[in-house]
Amino acid sequence: MRIVLVETAGERNLGSVARVMKNFGLSELWLVNPQCDRFSEEARNMAVHAPEILEQARVVDNLPQAIADCQRTVATAGRIDQGELQVSDPIPSLSWLTQVETSAIVFGAEDRGLSNREIQHCQQVMRIPVHPDYPSLNLAQAVGICCYQLRQLTENQVEDAQAPQQNPKKLTSQIAQDLLESAPIDLANRAELEVCYQQLEALLLKIGYVYPHTATHRLRKFRHIFDRANLSASEVAMLRGILRQVNWATAHLD
Repeated sequence: MRIVLVETAGERNLGSVARVMKNFGLSELWLVNPQCDRFSEEARNMAVHAPEILEQARVVDNLPQAIADCQRTVATAGRIDQGELQVSDPIPSLSWLTQVETSAIVFGAEDRGLSNREIQHCQQVMRIPVHPDYPSLNLAQAVGICCYQLRQLTENQVEDAQAPQQNPKKLTSQIAQDLLESAPIDLANRAELEVCYQQLEALLLKIGYVYPHTATHRLRKFRHIFDRANLSASEVAMLRGILRQVNWATAHLD
């Protein structure tokens, strides 16, 4: 599990995030276009006994680079524009992330959160329930809550695995069972899916199914369909092969 911070501006916040990550056993920190110095004295002072998390943090230019090899990603947001976005509380979102080998929780800049364009690179959106009178959480506090909930989930999963299965939970359908069992196996990562989405958009623009001013909205619906499908790397490769063939056919066949 990696923690991804987008355009973090506060050095004290950054140090506090490193500290709380170490408190709960997380070490993989990715910084997207950071707006502060992770090596500053303020950052190190707030990190206390976790300076190595700051030192070993991966720095990248944009969010797709930070989550390229992740199989599942969840964006965090305080306020959500209602639409097709799937919004859930921390427990179901974090539980969903723990089913795969590589996953990430993405946090936005302190002053603006995540943009809609940044959110669309994630499959789900998570919102921490807070009192409506003051819904804005400090960045390090939000990371701390998620790290704590994740730790609790992990410990509960270990206990469940060790306990005798006298009353196994019944899943709602065989599809749910199949998805649960297949989740850790060969899921496509975000980089593979992003290339597929770009290829699909280019083809749909070419054949006139979407227009430049409607492409973003329409493609968001396709993203949701594919993300719900839990596509494997080989399935994405097959879909890309179909798209390439359709692209060739539109140019060569009458």
